[in-house]
Amino acid sequence: MTPLGETLRLLRERKGVSQKEMAAGIGVSPAYLSALEHGRRGAPSFDLLQRIAGYFNIIWDEVDDLFRVAGLSDPRVTVDTGGLSPRHTLLANILARDIADLAPTTVEKILEILSNTDESPQNRQ
Repeated sequence: MTPLGETLRLLRERKGVSQKEMAAGIGVSPAYLSALEHGRRGAPSFDLLQRIAGYFNIIWDEVDDLFRVAGLSDPRVTVDTGGLSPRHTLLANILARDIADLAPTTVEKILEILSNTDESPQNRQ
């Protein structure tokens, strides 16, 4: 599951609707919505994100969060380290090789480190 999938599931639970009901409400197939929630599809289009926001009638702060989470939810990430240092390339390759074996606590530590740097995505916005 991606961060977007987790967010969609929480929004559905909060509204008390099934995937099938939500899919009909936003104009997609239940299979597509299931794949999106389970991380088998890339980030949805801007139009679909707008329909999701409208379906849940969420406020602007939550809309911003929805778009931010969608941007960080592509399950098939490509990292281009061209032009960066050899250490950057090493880090990207080790992470790609070992990510499935990282303990949840290690993932949380890495996320904490990255979210506390001036170069993290949250701090660049």
